[in-house]
Amino acid sequence: MSTLQFKSSRFMNKAVFFDRDGVLNYDSPNYVYDVESYEIYPDLPETVAYLKKKNYLLIVITNQAGLSRGIYNRDQMNACHKKLQESCENAFSKIYYSPYHPDQSKSLSRKPGTLLFEKAIAKFNIDVTSSWMIGDRDRDLIPAKKLGMKTVGVKRHNDFEFADFQINSLHELKQII
Repeated sequence: MSTLQFKSSRFMNKAVFFDRDGVLNYDSPNYVYDVESYEIYPDLPETVAYLKKKNYLLIVITNQAGLSRGIYNRDQMNACHKKLQESCENAFSKIYYSPYHPDQSKSLSRKPGTLLFEKAIAKFNIDVTSSWMIGDRDRDLIPAKKLGMKTVGVKRHNDFEFADFQINSLHELKQII
């Protein structure tokens, strides 16, 4: 059992963690970093508004390997994050990202590592047993499972080994959460 679970859940927050590319916005094999072509999924604003009404903190945890590969810079990535926030009325409490590419670094911040989740859990006093992770790949869900969260796989690419639930689009979260 994680030491993060020993706190009393009575005064803890519940959260929904999201992967970014392929879950919140359309993905590209060539990375998503140009704010002009950064496009969120149409059902995202309504879905995040629903989750906020249910008193969930909303947190993004994303691998952004294009940074370490020099494909784009932090200003470009931050412009996309700003557009995401504006599209969703600033619903996300925090956007965590790992800038590392797996061929260049063995960082624990990169999913399937748990470091960024652990930072969010500590910062926002999150009860993992009342929280969820939404991802489009198993590597997004593995750290959440390790920490005791429930998981939802968005079937944009494949089926999942580590998903408690599988959905085709974000609006289906209303039937689960």
